[in-house]
Amino acid sequence: MNFLAIRAIYKFEMARFFRTLLQSFVSPVLSTSLYFVVFGAAIGSRIQEVEGVSYGAFIVPGLIMLSVMTQAISAASFGIYFPKFIGTIFELLSAPVTFFEIVIGYVGAAATKALFIGTVILATAALFVDLQIQYPLAMVAFLLMTCISFSLFGFIIGIWAQSFEQLQLVPLLIVTPLVFLGGSFYSISMLPPVWQTITLFNPVVYLVSGFRWSFFGQADVSIGFSLFAIAAFTAICLFLVWRIFKTGYRIRS
Repeated sequence: MNFLAIRAIYKFEMARFFRTLLQSFVSPVLSTSLYFVVFGAAIGSRIQEVEGVSYGAFIVPGLIMLSVMTQAISAASFGIYFPKFIGTIFELLSAPVTFFEIVIGYVGAAATKALFIGTVILATAALFVDLQIQYPLAMVAFLLMTCISFSLFGFIIGIWAQSFEQLQLVPLLIVTPLVFLGGSFYSISMLPPVWQTITLFNPVVYLVSGFRWSFFGQADVSIGFSLFAIAAFTAICLFLVWRIFKTGYRIRS
């Protein structure tokens, strides 16, 4: 494996991230603070607890998941789309670098950025509420798996997209609504039985539920289902990436 090539791609992507570090750092802090002001103060004053957990603490895993998913998709999609846009992707494809090494470089950098954002949001949330993480290792594992899987998903979007508008299409119209409707800011047990059944078809429910379990030891769905869901999603993304490079879909043309 060409570790030098992976390191070069990774460092290039991370350098672009650090050039806008202030924006990357301040934006999630402000967004998280606003969520706590709106949801914690306005709604939290009406909903004191959810399943024995204060509402302010209850929404923290959902906030982290929302930001991590969107940031991972955005970083990975833009990272591979921009070389396509300016034409430097052909230099990369003609270099002695395998497709697997290209994916590791871009996806690894995007996952690192998303992990950084998630850590920043977790630290910011700790300023507003008293957080106690019951299963820290499980929390880190879920966070890493989410960063990697959604970075792979963003990589696929970046190859599929043919304009900057299409880069935002899936995150804004599909991922964000699924996160909001996936129990990020409420427990699905609070819904009527019919809507509980419908909500279970939302794959984000299993990610948020498993991540929340690592904090409070409570989950809307079985932790086994959560692990299976994120493993299945990662496997599907890996298969699609393999097919893209095997067929040259929107890369060689």
